[in-house]
Amino acid sequence: MDTAPQTAARIARTIATEIGARPEQVGAAVKLLDEGATVPFVARYRKEVTGGLDDTQLRSLSDRLSYLREMEARRETILNSIKDQGKLTEVLAKSIAGAETKAQLEDIYLPYKPKRRTKAMIARENGLEPLADAILADRTADPEALAQGFVTEAVPTPKDALNGARDIIAEGLTENAQLLGDLRSFMQTEARLTAKVIEGQEQAGAKFSDYFDHAELWSKVPSHRALAMLRAQKEGVVTLDIAPDPETGAARAETIVASYLGTKTDGAGDQWLRKIAGWTWRVKLSLTMMVDLMGDLRARAQEEAIAVFARNLKDLLFAAPAGARPTLGLDPGIRTGVKAAVVDATGKLVATDTIYPFQPKNDVRGAQAAIMALIAKHGVELIAIGNGTASRETEKLVADTLAMLPSGVQKPTKVVVSEAGASVYSASELAAREFPDLDVSLRGAVSIARRLQDPLAELVKIEPKSIGVGQYQHDVDQHKLGKSLEAVIEDVVNAVGVDLNTASAPLLAHVSGLGPGLAEAVVTHRDINGAFKSRKELLKVARLGPRAFEQCAGFLRIRDGAEPLDASAVHPEAYDVARRIVQACGRDIRQIMGSDGALKGLRADQFVDDHFGLPTVRDIFAELEKPGRDPRPSFKTATFTDGVEEITDLRPGMVLEGTVTNVAAFGAFVDIGVHQDGLVHVSQLADRFVKDPHEVVKAGQVVKVTVVEVDVPRKRIGLTMRKDGGASARDDRNARGPGKDRPRPGGPKGKPRGPMSAAPKGGNQTGALGAALQDAFRKK
Repeated sequence: MDTAPQTAARIARTIATEIGARPEQVGAAVKLLDEGATVPFVARYRKEVTGGLDDTQLRSLSDRLSYLREMEARRETILNSIKDQGKLTEVLAKSIAGAETKAQLEDIYLPYKPKRRTKAMIARENGLEPLADAILADRTADPEALAQGFVTEAVPTPKDALNGARDIIAEGLTENAQLLGDLRSFMQTEARLTAKVIEGQEQAGAKFSDYFDHAELWSKVPSHRALAMLRAQKEGVVTLDIAPDPETGAARAETIVASYLGTKTDGAGDQWLRKIAGWTWRVKLSLTMMVDLMGDLRARAQEEAIAVFARNLKDLLFAAPAGARPTLGLDPGIRTGVKAAVVDATGKLVATDTIYPFQPKNDVRGAQAAIMALIAKHGVELIAIGNGTASRETEKLVADTLAMLPSGVQKPTKVVVSEAGASVYSASELAAREFPDLDVSLRGAVSIARRLQDPLAELVKIEPKSIGVGQYQHDVDQHKLGKSLEAVIEDVVNAVGVDLNTASAPLLAHVSGLGPGLAEAVVTHRDINGAFKSRKELLKVARLGPRAFEQCAGFLRIRDGAEPLDASAVHPEAYDVARRIVQACGRDIRQIMGSDGALKGLRADQFVDDHFGLPTVRDIFAELEKPGRDPRPSFKTATFTDGVEEITDLRPGMVLEGTVTNVAAFGAFVDIGVHQDGLVHVSQLADRFVKDPHEVVKAGQVVKVTVVEVDVPRKRIGLTMRKDGGASARDDRNARGPGKDRPRPGGPKGKPRGPMSAAPKGGNQTGALGAALQDAFRKK
């Protein structure tokens, strides 16, 4: 039996192989994490200890550590259970020790797992195990003749005896770990996922019509398609099955099962056993495999969907901030009016208003006068316009208003921003505490203004799932999704750094070592005692001890404080090293910090000591040269084309500018200012093969696109970023001949879908690109 050190070493070896590190690096990182260190802290300030593992490696390490520890605990439980039964052999113990997954462990444990009374148990109680053994021992003997000798009061006929023998043999097969492993490998390669519409659900499940008669290899199903079919099954629209090809695959599966019975002759016994193998596959093992693979498919699809959501959220949080500038936020609306809120450079709310430029009031002049008054009174430099209903109309109103400003007056920059999650924030307890006397509808305008100033600081106040950058996010494991998104927020917040004297409690809560409770304590201390003058003053905060200080201090910034290094990412524990570097320059620290070339002539290895190695010293050099550098890109906005405000204004061939709102496994959605995002399919992202859309685009990125297809009834817009404007896809379709790549009608047996299948005027819904776009749009 393994000891704890042996188990830890095995886990370290496994993780090291998976993340491309050495076992000793993994062991060191595990020790730090077990002691309460956070991933951002370990990645940034313990590089010497871990050998430079980055945050991505450490996140993978942390996730796998939980899984492998659970598996080791299960391994121990299984060993003890079998040992208590008196059935643990050296071979079995070795097999359990060698299992690499939870599934393999459970396969091995299956014969020893306590179970309810089975047919095989009853057959053994009726004395039929010798019959099963006799058939297996003599393949030439006739099983029916052998069964004659086992007829009793409990077993009335030879047929009953053979059925009992069958149950005993079948149970042995279903509990054979090696057979289950072979079948699982076979199914993972050969099985097909099929979907069939449930009779009578065609109309109610029309949105899933592409899966009414669908089949594809299980191993090739992309995550968005798997989640769509699983949702259709959950809603009672389709039935799903996972099985090998019925013409050839089922026979091969039966052959694999039969091979474990050693059926090599044409004797009566072998013929009977082959029938038992087929029966066992059809009645028992095929269902087991289907359930296992369905679970694997769901887990795989969810994992990919969560990864997509996490990457999109990371890109969104890393979006360029417009900066500390007075901003007017406009939350567009028609009947209820456009809500306006002005925040100053620090994000403090200074004015609100509601204007009614649209129906039914149509008070355009009054709205323009109100906007100009707010701009003049508060020195507005930025205007953030939410991208919801009436967004383009509001943007036009603002453009016309800005054109009316006197020449020589600095005109604010107008920007359309995503308002996803703004309404969730508006109605939240946090917003109510921040603005108790402000109408809920106006709080959304405040959020829109602030997210332009600093997307990260504002978006952390919103439940990540409400930000709208995922695919099928409500169909995935919510605990795993939440955990993944929280990790993303923590990594981004700590990579950017947080101003200790201006940050809100929700932002501080994501700083390494703090959390919601200590974040509130920091803000309360700041409100009572005024701004922090140094990082050391954090130790005066209630309940914030040395351990929390160690974890958080390096990620908190104090501008213009008593200690210049407090404005950098240099950790207080390394201030002495930084001062030695400064002393070697012979200049004041404030002159050196941020001065290019100030450290020229110095070598990092000159300052390595017993406590701080070369990686840390190099980081200190970088911070002295560019203290507190923000890793986010510079601010840039998309310019929407005048006259293109509705989907009906679009025409194939138009070249437009837009902002990437979401990146999925099959492509990217782009806001081009017509109330409906267009899709750039993965095949249209670049003039080369693209496996992962994140290689080319990210959420928040400004891109140029060409309109390829427009489907007005279904509100679908196909876009391309290829230089040829998507011509290569059309050429490819033409080369294949008419209809070769036409999307298969969604109804059973090729029945047309009805009027929805017709391409709109000006659009093109056939061909390779059309098929790809229709497939991708199904994620909606």
